[in-house]
Amino acid sequence: MPMTDHADLTMIFGMRLLLAVTALLTLFINIEHMDVPPLPAWLALSLYVVHSAVLFLLLYVNVPVTHGRLIFWLDVLWYGLIVLCTGGGESYFFPFFFFVILTSSFQRGLDEGARITLASCLLLGLVSVVADHALNTPKLLLRMTFVMALGYMIAYWGGLSLLQKRRLALLREVSQQANPRFGVDHTVASILEKARVFFGASSCILVMRENGAEHWQLRTALNSGGGRPGYVSQMSEAAVAPLMGFGARQSVLYAPSLRARLRLGHALSAIERGGMRWQGLDAASGAALAELLDARSFISVSIPLRKGEGRIYVVSTSHHFFRSDARFLMHLVAHVFPLVENIALLDTLASGAAFRERQKIARDLHDTTIQPYIGLRHGLNALRASAAPDNPLVGELDKLIDMSTQVIADLRHMAQSVKSGVQREELELVFALRRQAEQLKKFFGLDVEIVADQAFHVSDRLAAEVFQIVNEGMSNMRKHTTARGGRVVLARDAHMLTISIENERAAGVAAQAADFMPVSITERTQALGGTVQVGHGANGATLVRVDIPV
Repeated sequence: MPMTDHADLTMIFGMRLLLAVTALLTLFINIEHMDVPPLPAWLALSLYVVHSAVLFLLLYVNVPVTHGRLIFWLDVLWYGLIVLCTGGGESYFFPFFFFVILTSSFQRGLDEGARITLASCLLLGLVSVVADHALNTPKLLLRMTFVMALGYMIAYWGGLSLLQKRRLALLREVSQQANPRFGVDHTVASILEKARVFFGASSCILVMRENGAEHWQLRTALNSGGGRPGYVSQMSEAAVAPLMGFGARQSVLYAPSLRARLRLGHALSAIERGGMRWQGLDAASGAALAELLDARSFISVSIPLRKGEGRIYVVSTSHHFFRSDARFLMHLVAHVFPLVENIALLDTLASGAAFRERQKIARDLHDTTIQPYIGLRHGLNALRASAAPDNPLVGELDKLIDMSTQVIADLRHMAQSVKSGVQREELELVFALRRQAEQLKKFFGLDVEIVADQAFHVSDRLAAEVFQIVNEGMSNMRKHTTARGGRVVLARDAHMLTISIENERAAGVAAQAADFMPVSITERTQALGGTVQVGHGANGATLVRVDIPV
């Protein structure tokens, strides 16, 4: 559920206090006309005013108890006590139950609102029976029915309001996640995982292929608790035939409810894209597919692709889906997959342009960078050969020759990688960073430790960006600090990739305020939708933290 805005909580807690004070004033004005013992009524309402005032004050100091479900149930008990002390079924204050029904429904949804409604109705009946010696049964039944009917309507509308907020939040998230720099694979995997979490599903399955492709591509997001967003595999035509058995424009819902078992509804129903009416399908085929997916209920929606075909399945092993869920999945698919196709098109165009650019860069790199280094090494070798054996610069010359040889080898490897378009994956990324750190230690005496989780996994495109960010951080550590050591930590979970770059504080140097922001790192991170924070570690060292949403 979306977090409740603090302004909403302030309004709710303020209204609670206003109702409590108003009830106390009503009792003060009308106590003579109420046929109840005054002391219990005064005591109950006065304590409720104190209770409401304390909650209102606790809200401003952000005490966690003001944000939980306990507040709703305490209100139900308070209103039951107030009705009991002010006349039972004849009490003026029974409408107070609608306040707690309203607040619980619009903060916690339909289920919580329905529970509060049922509890309020039962408690109203109970205290009325206890308080009234001459019970007016028809009047009590009418009040209980009124509370039950109107309370459920409020709970339904409150749950619908929260559901719409969640749907809008999901559409916003998947739109923001559609970043071309992440690539198609990462974008689709993220969309599947977010859809699975939204529907509370056990798995989310995508089957698709381009026109003319021999094999189908199967992507799966599972509720496994792991950090990896999804899995990809290739399948044959025969293997995916059960999943592609529905019409190309059909969206299908399988939900074997009690109404379906009583033949009052359909366990398997379908709706055409753009249609308004649901039609029943053969329940046996739905049951067979549910058994194949190990599902209690599932939704299947066709994917509107310009150059291909596919279907998405949202599978649940614990609860049933509804037609409203299937309709929203249709809207989600229609909104997201055109963006994915656009990303794929941009990726194709960028790959072609990048290939031609790589050829040019490789030639320029060889002509303008590698050749001068080779000439420099020849000059150093000639100088070394002319130096006497006892020359004190012989050692330094040998070191420069080794360094130039290493740089030439690195540049040749880089030129070949650029020319062939070799991409870094997660294992190559960590290896390349550690190799870079070894060179910093060998040539500049800067010891940087690269730490990465064993489960660290990123796409090839994101790996290239991470390499540049970390490399820039280590370069800044060498150029702008006097530190002799540092540490780079790479970590990720299901939603965030974190890079922590920390340099040791030099002995005798006091920690200073982090008043700078690395420009290159910040620009790269913002292009990926992330943030950069500069602060200090536990020992006063400078810490640059990069967070990139994945």
